[in-house]
Amino acid sequence: MCTLEKRGNIFLLTLTSIDEHRLHPNLIDSISPALHTVRSESNSSSSALITTTQGKLFSNGYDLKWALVDPAYQQLMSNKLRSLVSDLISLPILIIIAITGHASAAGFVFALCHDYIVMHKDRGFLYMSELDIGYPIPIWFSALVKCKVGSPAVWREVVLKAAKLKAEMGVERGIVDSAHDGVEETLGEDLVRRNWDGKVYAGCRKTLYVGLLNKLGSDETVGDYGDGEANKKTLSKL
Repeated sequence: MCTLEKRGNIFLLTLTSIDEHRLHPNLIDSISPALHTVRSESNSSSSALITTTQGKLFSNGYDLKWALVDPAYQQLMSNKLRSLVSDLISLPILIIIAITGHASAAGFVFALCHDYIVMHKDRGFLYMSELDIGYPIPIWFSALVKCKVGSPAVWREVVLKAAKLKAEMGVERGIVDSAHDGVEETLGEDLVRRNWDGKVYAGCRKTLYVGLLNKLGSDETVGDYGDGEANKKTLSKL
């Protein structure tokens, strides 16, 4: 499901599934222990984590077809992803994501939870697909977008137009930090040289994302228009 490799001060977390890297609980359960290993083995003042994937897709989001089997499954995925997001936000080192394929819906959300996003110039896009698949966006997804994307105009483009943003488009909109011909580790190496205190760094990140943290305790609630039966009907179309 994932591998963890250490290259000097850089930890490289790679999602290794041959499918769409959908955020099924099994995948999340393989990532969480890797983050605990990083937490215990890193030098918090001079380490960084880079997340990437094998294959054409970074992540196509939640495994919604699996969730249709039982309403409790969707809640389980939500619980596990929110716990993973909390772990990332509290991780006392720099975290970077190197995207080499499509990152859609919850896959886009997972990418946004990193401090910096770098993308391959010619492969993949960022895509909040909920409008196109007819699935209401969870409140905490929206809170994350607002924490990480500065412009309300870009919020609308991402959420209310379901725009597919390639790397250079993401850079223009302030979502992607840089676009490269391949996976880029230079950013991590440059920043770890600053030797920031890891606990202070994580504390600053938590302050920056306080709007998201206040929503992470919620479930997949999407507002008054969203209800279990409506979501179930949507899932049946997928």
